[in-house]
Amino acid sequence: MAKVLVLDSERCLGCKLCEIVCSVKKERVSDPSRSRIRVLRWERGQEALPVFCQHCEEPLCALVCPVDAIKREESTGLVVPDREICVGCGGCVSICPMLGAGFDNREHKALRCDLCQGDPACVKCCPTGALRYVDSDQSQIDRKRAAARKLYLR
Repeated sequence: MAKVLVLDSERCLGCKLCEIVCSVKKERVSDPSRSRIRVLRWERGQEALPVFCQHCEEPLCALVCPVDAIKREESTGLVVPDREICVGCGGCVSICPMLGAGFDNREHKALRCDLCQGDPACVKCCPTGALRYVDSDQSQIDRKRAAARKLYLR
């Protein structure tokens, strides 16, 4: 069974430690803007919601990529951009309905969570256990949908 990254939004403190750890692991710099996970906050409350690539079954980001740089890896099933081919147009970021597509403004390249090749650093550093890496099943899909509803029904 495949594993997925899931979020318990009720546990998230909005500390953004996941962003820092991700940028250090993936880019070797402490720069949250270069992270594959981003924590969104709402000013009217203390609520925070980490967002990351959901590796959609039919990824819109791949459909709009003008150079076909975004593909599903056969071995993992993950949707990832080829940063060598990416031209930095940002179309994938604009069209992502889950806000999970990232963009490196320094290198002008698309960013996506690749689950750290099966050992997500963000999960290890989360102080409250809001992020977990678990076997995929219907309950996990339901949680993702609930998180999406929370984000869009504000």
